[in-house]
This record gives sequence, C-alpha cells and structure tokens, in this order.
Amino acid sequence: MAMKIRLARGGSKKRPYYSIVASDSRMPRDGRFIEKLGTYNPLLAKDSEDRVKMNMERVQYWLGQGAQPTDRIARMLEAAGVKEKSARANLKKGEPGDKAKKRAEERAAKAAAPASE
Repeated sequence: MAMKIRLARGGSKKRPYYSIVASDSRMPRDGRFIEKLGTYNPLLAKDSEDRVKMNMERVQYWLGQGAQPTDRIARMLEAAGVKEKSARANLKKGEPGDKAKKRAEERAAKAAAPASE
C-alpha cells in the first residue's frame, strides 16, 4: 500500500483549515484516511504556535513505515527539524513571462537613456 502524509481540506469556503493525515495515496484528498496526525490553519500568523500542530511521534512512525510526505508537509517537517532539507526544482515557475521580460527591458532602456544624455 502506497502511503502518503498529506493535507485534507476542511473549513468553509474561503476559510481553509487542513488536517494532516496519513492515508493511502489512491484515496481522494478529503476522503478516507488511516490516521489524523495534526492540523494546519493557514489563516493564523506565520509565527503562531497554533498554525501547525503535529503529533511528531506518529509522524515519525509513519515515515518509518515508508509513508511519503507531500511537498507542503515536507516543508513543515523541515521547519520542525524532523526531516533534512532537500533540494527543490523550481524549474521555470520562478521566471517571469515573456511580456514581463519585455517590460523590464523597456524600463532598463528608459532608465539608461536619460543617464547617458
């Protein structure tokens, strides 16, 4: 059975609240899960202690059983010091688009033109 540690969404519209769960990877995001491991409330401040709550003993158990954390959960585990930081491939998502590149070039040319006069 392919296990995942992932987020299951709860809360009302535009008020997200997530449960951190261990589930079979073939189950739907908000569907059946094996165990609830914690909660995540993205509406709280980033420095709030209540933003992410996890039962670390159970998380360690599931990681030992071969469960794979999703990207977001892996970042939370890295912040908690449970997992070592891994390299991330952002590929082209961080690059600006073609129009934004052209606008930046035009701005640079415009800024350079008055300076040279």
